[in-house]
Amino acid sequence: MPPELSELTEQISLTPFQAIGIPIALVGAVFLSLGAQFQHRGVSKVEAMHGDGTKSGLSPRQILHLLARPSWVLGSLMLALAVVFQLTALGFAPLIVVQPLGVVALVITAIVNARVSRIQLDRHAVRAIVLCVGGVGVFVTIAAVYAVEQEITQTQLLIVLGVLGLVTAGFGVAFALLRKSATAMFYIVGAGVLYGFVATLAKVVLNRILNGNLDWLTGVAIVALLASAVLGGYFVQTAYSVGSPDLVIAGLTVVDPLVAVLIGVIVLGEASLIPPVAAIAAVIVGVVAIFGVIQLAKHHPQTHR
Repeated sequence: MPPELSELTEQISLTPFQAIGIPIALVGAVFLSLGAQFQHRGVSKVEAMHGDGTKSGLSPRQILHLLARPSWVLGSLMLALAVVFQLTALGFAPLIVVQPLGVVALVITAIVNARVSRIQLDRHAVRAIVLCVGGVGVFVTIAAVYAVEQEITQTQLLIVLGVLGLVTAGFGVAFALLRKSATAMFYIVGAGVLYGFVATLAKVVLNRILNGNLDWLTGVAIVALLASAVLGGYFVQTAYSVGSPDLVIAGLTVVDPLVAVLIGVIVLGEASLIPPVAAIAAVIVGVVAIFGVIQLAKHHPQTHR
């Protein structure tokens, strides 16, 4: 092996065992994309047949009708598989490596949705997707080089649960006040933030179980994980009734990992070995990815229909 390549290999914190999480996460992203497409189809039909036209959040009656839509049920099964693959990937690799890989779902969803809807993605939408994918791709590369994983303490878990409580309360108040006028981006951001905490709590629970820390606090984390998943799921279904599936996936594949990565860096210490230059680069490409999502929301063809 050439000396330069040997030196680069020695700098990579991700072990071969942890690297197994990367292809597993990519398979999960495929199921996420397909599941989103089928769920969107089911939600659109229910909204058209049983909605009141206000699109102010799915009612309990509409949710019951969703259970009778084969496309929605199939999409839910695919999303369940996506969750299984994601949790498996988190069992191998650090949070800041696994979560951003969901951006692959954005590419697949954009292509599939364009074909299904018979809508051509213009150059603005394509450029926005490239910014999302490129930004997240570079971020994952940096994370794979410098990310470290360590035992998660009780204090770290308490901080995560405390912040989640504040965030959930904030979204609850905002939902109550803005339900009649909320746009797709409100629900997408809400779901993305909650799913970011779901991924974080899943990683925390797996970490504590593997380290023999199965106590009452871990049980609280599991309950919080399930509650966040349910509320985030409701936000996603409502977002499908207002926006296109690739817009929803675009938001989730940036907001979700952004939240998870921030927690992984600030609270869990997964980026404790990253040098300042790499940290600055990671922030820049993260901003690029977020800008791409905003541009996709602005220029997506279905936004102007």
